[in-house]
Amino acid sequence: MLKLLRKYKSVLRFLIIFIGSYLVFVVLYQLFLTYGGSSRYFPDIITHTVARQSQSVITSLGYDMQVLPSKWEPAMNLTMNGKTLARVVEGCNAVSVMLLFISFMLAFFGDMKRTLLFVFGGVALIYGMNVLRIALLTIGIYEYPQYADVLHGTIFPAVIYGTVFLLWIGWINSYKKPVKDE
Repeated sequence: MLKLLRKYKSVLRFLIIFIGSYLVFVVLYQLFLTYGGSSRYFPDIITHTVARQSQSVITSLGYDMQVLPSKWEPAMNLTMNGKTLARVVEGCNAVSVMLLFISFMLAFFGDMKRTLLFVFGGVALIYGMNVLRIALLTIGIYEYPQYADVLHGTIFPAVIYGTVFLLWIGWINSYKKPVKDE
């Protein structure tokens, strides 16, 4: 048993750091959601900001979009011509995806400066992609309502998770050692 543990020490270390840090981040995020509420930024400041920024993208593309707090649930409704097309709930703000990304980066840590730059850049990219994803999803639902389920359930989740996957692959590939000519 000890021989196996020694043999797979780096894999076990990766898994423990990845899972452990993700669990710690999730608990901290849940505490934030529980105690960090605000009447000004409903339902929470992150979800509220993502909804408002998505509205800005949509209106910059020429659509008349309003963002209104839901009366029925902790969400921001994206409304066009009096019709609610989408709602931004806490799960749409990409925080859980960012926490997953950061946990991976902690488990596959390189030198401090390079890793932190990649983490900050990656989180900014994920955040921006998410705002763009919500904006394009809302426009897609408005223009092609018959495809709402496939847009929401398949295409746009693939965009955000695909972005994280590509970031991870890029990070791992940056550690490849050059092959020496013999």
